[in-house]
Amino acid sequence: MAVREIRLYGDPVLRTVCDEVTDFAAAKTLVDDLIETTKLPGRAGVAAPQIGVPLRAFSYNVNGQVGYLINPVLVSVSGEKTLVEEGCLSVPGLWHLTPRFPEATAEGFNLFGEKVIISGEGLLAQALQHECDHLDGKVYLDRLEIDERRVAMRKLRETDWFI
Repeated sequence: MAVREIRLYGDPVLRTVCDEVTDFAAAKTLVDDLIETTKLPGRAGVAAPQIGVPLRAFSYNVNGQVGYLINPVLVSVSGEKTLVEEGCLSVPGLWHLTPRFPEATAEGFNLFGEKVIISGEGLLAQALQHECDHLDGKVYLDRLEIDERRVAMRKLRETDWFI
């Protein structure tokens, strides 16, 4: 198990639609690394492409609940979309109002190939949506409303890490 370096916005792996995990036994190291990387303070989730692996897996750490999903699919969202303050480890230092559903359910698998269903509201719902987006090659900036996106992209260009 290892804490892995987070890839930053602009890295092509973050724009890659990830492949499904086909060998669940071989995914153990990936899952362990995702969990260790997510356990650091201030992290609600990490998707595999954020650590440079274009596979469909993520881990989450919300309100002391730590877990993971392999080959997740966001199966339902509910409630009215609301603007919530959101950031991303791959876009450090930037937080923007992002439209998200207040409730979400994702289905996926554990390392034994058994189906797992995770439902949540608030921060967990936001994390499920955010991490599933990563697996489809999207970052939260893609979800911003047009005026907020303009502000975000200007701030992004002003950061000292963006190339």
